[in-house]
Amino acid sequence: MILARIQKLSVAIPENLAEILEEEIIFGRLKSRERLTEEMVAERYGVSRSPVREALRLLERDGLVTREARRGIWVSPMSQKDFDEIYMCRIPLEGLVAQQAAEADEAAKKSEYKGLLADLKSAQLRNDAREFFITDVRGSFIHYTLAGNKTLMRLLGGLEKQALRYRFHAYEQNPQMMQLSLDDTTRICEAIIAGDGQAAKAITEKLIHEIWQTMRDGIREAFGRG
Repeated sequence: MILARIQKLSVAIPENLAEILEEEIIFGRLKSRERLTEEMVAERYGVSRSPVREALRLLERDGLVTREARRGIWVSPMSQKDFDEIYMCRIPLEGLVAQQAAEADEAAKKSEYKGLLADLKSAQLRNDAREFFITDVRGSFIHYTLAGNKTLMRLLGGLEKQALRYRFHAYEQNPQMMQLSLDDTTRICEAIIAGDGQAAKAITEKLIHEIWQTMRDGIREAFGRG
């Protein structure tokens, strides 16, 4: 998964190469609509084309790259339409995750939120969008682990990877999003720790909806309507 910090020697394994490319797409080092070729990726990472071919297939499965016959492969476009579709789906699914995380009887796991919130606050005070995003993603995985719902995780799997591009863009382009996220994430974590599933669900849905609506115009200006 993203942020795995994989050593270069391991990119011969398709899954590891896919993780590296995934991170470059999410952080915008590989741009929306940027053309990819097996030759370019193989040369960049010093591997044969076989793991590249499989890695690109994995990214295509997750919606991060797009392939068309006779046109090739490129980084999947970002657009307001794509953003709307992703966030419309995220709201109910992430709400369910928060509710089930709150209802889990896992006090030790829930204790991890204290350090998480401290790290979020530190990143926000430094206006460090990258570190805030990385910590925010860590929080999502705590939620997912607590929820323990494999079916829900399958539904969120590819969707979440596509959403990460927009989450990072939001924090990088609009510092107010970090404060908004910090405030509501604090309330979500408090509700989860308290075992209040309905509150955790409601605050999560509110946060995602507010980020969605606040960022729509900026997404359209940056990437087009789609």
